[in-house]
Amino acid sequence: MHRNIRHLTHAALMAALYVALTYFQNLLLPGSATWAIQFRVSEALCVLALFTPAAIGGLSVGCLLFNLSYSAALPLDFLVGTLATALACSSMYLTRKITLRSMPLLSLLMPALWNGLLVGWELSLHIGGGFWLNAMYVAIGEAAVLLILGGALYRVMVSRGLAARLFENR
Repeated sequence: MHRNIRHLTHAALMAALYVALTYFQNLLLPGSATWAIQFRVSEALCVLALFTPAAIGGLSVGCLLFNLSYSAALPLDFLVGTLATALACSSMYLTRKITLRSMPLLSLLMPALWNGLLVGWELSLHIGGGFWLNAMYVAIGEAAVLLILGGALYRVMVSRGLAARLFENR
């Protein structure tokens, strides 16, 4: 398959998976993926940015599509959430080779940093509360998702050779 088509296909699949997982989580556990203290399972997919740059665009578009289509989204969420995801995935991709005991811990914390700052600001703007408190809530949820679920996904992808089979050019 042509490299650009493969890249676009991966990005589209990641976007669709992000949207589907987030809606499914909101269906099972209402509010758990959308409030200040959130544990958005779909954010674990950011780990895919450690293996392919297609995840940057794919997950950003997935976040955008969910935020545009979710009726309870905050007015700026389509912009702020998408920007946070794009910056987080880009930072993860750029820092992917910095590891501690074969784990890219710095990369895994990038979504907590960017979402904490940007979504924390957005929450302060729309629902009140102090910026640092909102930023901390968002960052804790992101860190938990990425360190637990994202770390597990990363280990499985590496130990089973899935990253090489899925994302390397053939």
